[in-house]
Amino acid sequence: MAKFDLTSRIGQYLDRHLVLPHLEFLSARGIFDENELLQAKLDVLSKTNMLDYLIDVKQQLYPEIDVKKEEESRRDEILAELVRLQDNAQIIIDLINEEKVMKKMESMRDSMALIKFLADEKDFRIDMMDDIVKLAKYRYECGNYTVSSSYLYFCMLVIPPTDKNYLNALWGKLASEILTQEWDTALEDINKMREYIDMNVSIGNPLQVLQQRTWLIHWSLFVFFNHIKGRDMIIDMFLYRPHYLNAIQTMCPHVLRYLAAAVIVNRSRRSALKDLVKVIQQESYTYRDPITEFLEHLYVNFDFDGARQKLQECQTVLCNDFFLVALLHEFVENARLMIFETFCRIHQCISIQMLAEKLDMEVDVAECWIVNLIRNARLPAKIDSKLGHVVMGGQTASPYQQLVEKIETLSVRSETLENLVERKVKAKNQDSISIVWN
Repeated sequence: MAKFDLTSRIGQYLDRHLVLPHLEFLSARGIFDENELLQAKLDVLSKTNMLDYLIDVKQQLYPEIDVKKEEESRRDEILAELVRLQDNAQIIIDLINEEKVMKKMESMRDSMALIKFLADEKDFRIDMMDDIVKLAKYRYECGNYTVSSSYLYFCMLVIPPTDKNYLNALWGKLASEILTQEWDTALEDINKMREYIDMNVSIGNPLQVLQQRTWLIHWSLFVFFNHIKGRDMIIDMFLYRPHYLNAIQTMCPHVLRYLAAAVIVNRSRRSALKDLVKVIQQESYTYRDPITEFLEHLYVNFDFDGARQKLQECQTVLCNDFFLVALLHEFVENARLMIFETFCRIHQCISIQMLAEKLDMEVDVAECWIVNLIRNARLPAKIDSKLGHVVMGGQTASPYQQLVEKIETLSVRSETLENLVERKVKAKNQDSISIVWN
């Protein structure tokens, strides 16, 4: 399973705080050596101010050392710096804690009027925003994500998009919302971030814009696989926004795993399969895994045995993927449905036993599954229980009914042609009359 793990690739484009949930997940799955994971956590935590978390991990890794005593001096330093930063930003903290002020700010659209309003309320100056941004960052490093988010929300209301702090504040707020699992707000932040990047405001050269899009692609995975609208939005953003599809193909083709999984579990977006398979084929030389290969086997090679084998591997991949583990049941159900539908398109009469083998199911279970599928999806098929066959297409129309349908079609076409001829004759006659009159 380790060869299919994408944590090392994805981690390159995540904030260190966003990497920690991945490491915790891997630790629970037992894919890697526990000491290696503890060391990885320690490396990440050593660059943060989450001292209690760091002490806990370090104690597990080095039980013979008195870690608490060793880190005591650092705790005093962190608290002293936090007090200093809070003192510097106290005026703004007081504004944030006043509910009436915040409601008034949310209703104002003119930034100049907003700054004047804040100056009247308190001794506010725009240069104080540097202090609240520093404090929000420090709070974030301490693991106080909710507090950090509230500070950065104030920043987003006050500072304009051209401000030097705007982009950092936007990234920080998005990370805080993800880590507190505020998915609705995180989705709004993703849309703001995408608009900001696409407008290319104060970011720099095209390479930096590409890097920003690549980070946003990875951060958005947290939201897309937890928000109720995420399955549609990941398809719209990753597959049908050319800039982001280009970023995936250029920088991170491994993200195709998540795009493919989203399309497979989203029955209402089956129309995206053709475009997705085309992209998977284009990128197959740079990235392949059981999920992308499943679609290739099924829709390019029509290799049903290969698709069945890849489906088994897909289950292992999903069980051990941080973003996809919750989709396991839905994925398997929809993947089997795709195999069934594709197989039925090219066969009229199918043995249930053969289908059971293709779907990797017991014969009795497969028969019940097909019966429910025909009933619920209203597929044009019926089951012959004696022969153990699924017959596609339902009952064939009688010759008489076929003749009636052809006559009705011809009648409609004849009437259309008659009307067309009448219009042309009428137009010709009018032209003749106008020539004679002139």
